[in-house]
Amino acid sequence: MTQTTTPRRMRILVLLCLTVIGVLLAGAGPASAHAALTGSDPAQGVVVDTAPSQVTLTFSEKVATSDDSLRVLDPKGKRVDAGNPANVSGTSYAVKLKGGLSDGTYTVSWQVVSADSHPVAGAFTFSIGAPSSTSVKAVGQEVGGGVVGWLYGFGRYMSYAGFIVMVGGAAFVLACWQRGSGVRPLQRLVVSGWLSLTAATLLLLLLRGSYTSTGKVGDIFDLGLLGQVLQTKTGAALVSRLLLLAAAALFIAVLFGAYDKREDEEKRDLTFGLAIGGFVVSAGLAASWAMAEHASTGLQPGIAMPVDVVHLLAVAAWLGGLCALLVALYRSDTPVETAAVRRFSQVAFCSVLALVATGIYQSWRQLGSWSAFTDTSYGQLLLVKIGLVALLVGIAFFSRRWTARLADTAPAEVRPREKARVSASTSTADARTGARKTTSGGGKNTAGGSSKASGDPERAAQLARQRAAVDIARQKRQRDADPHRFGLRRSVLAEAGVAVALLAVTTVLTQTEPGRTAQQAEAAASSSAASSSADSSSDASSGALTLTMPFDTGGSDGKGVVSVDVDPARVGGNEMHVYVTRPNGRAFDVPEVKLAFTLEAKKIGPLPVTPDRITTGHWSAKNVQIPMAGDWKVAVTVRTSDIDQVTVSKNAQIG
Repeated sequence: MTQTTTPRRMRILVLLCLTVIGVLLAGAGPASAHAALTGSDPAQGVVVDTAPSQVTLTFSEKVATSDDSLRVLDPKGKRVDAGNPANVSGTSYAVKLKGGLSDGTYTVSWQVVSADSHPVAGAFTFSIGAPSSTSVKAVGQEVGGGVVGWLYGFGRYMSYAGFIVMVGGAAFVLACWQRGSGVRPLQRLVVSGWLSLTAATLLLLLLRGSYTSTGKVGDIFDLGLLGQVLQTKTGAALVSRLLLLAAAALFIAVLFGAYDKREDEEKRDLTFGLAIGGFVVSAGLAASWAMAEHASTGLQPGIAMPVDVVHLLAVAAWLGGLCALLVALYRSDTPVETAAVRRFSQVAFCSVLALVATGIYQSWRQLGSWSAFTDTSYGQLLLVKIGLVALLVGIAFFSRRWTARLADTAPAEVRPREKARVSASTSTADARTGARKTTSGGGKNTAGGSSKASGDPERAAQLARQRAAVDIARQKRQRDADPHRFGLRRSVLAEAGVAVALLAVTTVLTQTEPGRTAQQAEAAASSSAASSSADSSSDASSGALTLTMPFDTGGSDGKGVVSVDVDPARVGGNEMHVYVTRPNGRAFDVPEVKLAFTLEAKKIGPLPVTPDRITTGHWSAKNVQIPMAGDWKVAVTVRTSDIDQVTVSKNAQIG
């Protein structure tokens, strides 16, 4: 009964896991970018009196651009941008516009690659003179979606899964069950992990060019795109991963070859060398993710990358070792000793502690606030991941209880397969000896059926193999009759099912915009909308004017937003207030703020203004004289340290 129900349970588990993976990967969608647009000049939806000389976009992090990354289209859909986009300062990128642009609504479309390797695209409109109808749909190009996007997401999942199975399985053999180096199912498990990671890496390398540009299946084998990918940070990381996989292949060959053939005393000397070499290769493979994705950009990358490596290694030691234990319990003829299971339980416990510590740091770094847990897709997925980890730890608790009760039901000194082989070879030798004796005796026993069997060496060998198979089956029944071992097998199987779903959620999480970035982009969009509304109100009634501009001085703590209030925004004396805040809206205590007003049409200025500091993040100046009405350029210089400063500007109609 047990033999028939076990494969059925395994099939149900596999189908369930595949369903979960499909749903999660399908839900990843094309909107899985990690850089966000935090500002633009002209702003979204604004109406300017004169045509700007260029369009500037500011992102939440540095991005990679190509010749067609920034495009500006007139109302008829014709391109009016001139030249290639260029980095003007920090995370701001600009493209020049052609001269003599007519009035109407213009569409700005962009497609870039964020610093953590994910593509991002979008679009917005602004108007010159007055809004007009346009034939251009204000939507960005779809990147990261379609067939190519799905294949890329599948490749990412398989690369994570292959890494976990390969590293965790090898670690289980070295640290917990060294006799497992001679177990064929474990060998196949680790090798399949290596093959999965290698194939997935090659697939990602081929898909990368199409994934970040056109999204077309036909461009997967475009050698030109492949050459461009090899020059990027992500391409270098994938190539490095392939080189490390060559070293991993040598490690696996030694582990399941020379290492398995050595005696126990000889293995002790080789174990230390294999452990050091395996750790170096595993850490290098983990670093190929850390150096090209989330951890490589944003806050504290120097700390985040080592933490990410530790996080990946802990995941591999826990979940990969769990897969190896599952295979050993279900597929291996060699019984797993109690001591080996207990050693893995200790390794898993240490891995969970490392995961909790590194996970807390990563959550703080990617979210930044409690509200991001519920207000952003990243936070919601993270809550699902935390729930799955809690469930996995709960099941692991019951596994530890079964482990504490576990008793070995087969002697550890002799493996069942070895005993079977010895029995079979002994029986065969005895049969052949009996056959020779029968032949020399003149065939006295040729009449009976049993005599024929004893006189036939092939028949005797077949009977010996059957007896060996029966012996192995009897030993397995004795081993499985232990209720504690049966309970451990069920709990480990449940752990593996949750682990597959957890890995799928983690894969989607790495493709989702971090909560901190999403909230910064939302705050910047709100500020831009408020600024546009204030500009329109100022033009209509010549009342108070508010200008909001994001800035980045390039230092470790140089990002923020500066707002300038001018009241009543008329010719003559005006009262001015300047507010400097961080991206999360808190007051930013910077050493110095300076302003300058320039009327370029009349060649007046710059007229410098040095406001007085009122409190943290607030400066004020009274009786600021504006000599005449016009489209004034308001330039603000913000200094965040002794050497880090930047000047941002925006035009405003005054008077």
